[in-house]
Amino acid sequence: MKLQTKVLLKPSTFQINYSNKLLLLGSCFAEHIGNKFSYYKMQAVTNPFGVLFHPRAITQLVKNAVLEEKYTEKDIFNQNERWHCFNAHSVLSTPSKQKLVQNLNAAVLETRQVLTNATHIVVTLGTAWVYKHLELNKVVANCHKVPQKAFNKQLLTVTEIEASLQELISLVKSVNTNAKFIFTVSPVRHIKDGFVENQRSKSHLLTAVHNTIELEKNRGDAFYFPSYEIMMDELRDYRFYKEDMVHPSKLAVDYIWEKFSDVWLAKKALETTVKVGAVQRGLEHRPFNSESEEHQKFLKNIQEKITYLQKEYPFILF
Repeated sequence: MKLQTKVLLKPSTFQINYSNKLLLLGSCFAEHIGNKFSYYKMQAVTNPFGVLFHPRAITQLVKNAVLEEKYTEKDIFNQNERWHCFNAHSVLSTPSKQKLVQNLNAAVLETRQVLTNATHIVVTLGTAWVYKHLELNKVVANCHKVPQKAFNKQLLTVTEIEASLQELISLVKSVNTNAKFIFTVSPVRHIKDGFVENQRSKSHLLTAVHNTIELEKNRGDAFYFPSYEIMMDELRDYRFYKEDMVHPSKLAVDYIWEKFSDVWLAKKALETTVKVGAVQRGLEHRPFNSESEEHQKFLKNIQEKITYLQKEYPFILF
């Protein structure tokens, strides 16, 4: 009996090894995949400016990094006794004005450095809905709980999204001609926008991404990974969602990561993730008696595995 509709996948010709360097940008689903790379000790940086939901915000981040534009106090504002920046997520916000400017400029430098050296850039788009600040006349990455009357909500057109993605690719290519782009659409439904509005948003993102990849076909640098389709078609049951019935559960994230690994991780990298995973689980183990001879042998075995991994990959730290 066939009980699932499977999304057909095939391995990429530009697979990822432990020697590769990655930058992951975008929605909270980018964080999930980024956490997997981090857990398995691969060379990946995720969202230096925090979660970014729409393509305009992601492209603006890349633009600022490539052009090395510095932030000043005129780029930030105070709301609810904290300092914020409309170009960044609230994870960077602080009670100190100077600290926020410092954090923003550090993130610009980090992004620039990673962009220059990255072999793969993973971009996860969450929504095509954006908020335009009326007084500043600019689309923001995050509203930071500023009253909604200060913004005008807009749905980016397919053409506008395509322009953003093409600009993003062009900017990266200006400092790194070798980077490969992996685009995906987040399976997280933005139902606060409305069910129909969420579908309109996702359809705009999907169309724009595929149009962009088609334009890049000759260079062969842009690819699509169907995380949205896997969630919608293979993981239809509500047991694959968290309690809010919107975000993927840990089981769903693990499943999609497995599919991503099958497509994008090289055979040797997959073998290494198994070894790293064994060490990680060992380090998480809590013994009944930490002084026992058996536990000391266990610790020695874990250390031997770590030494073996670090001999081949000196950048791996536990």
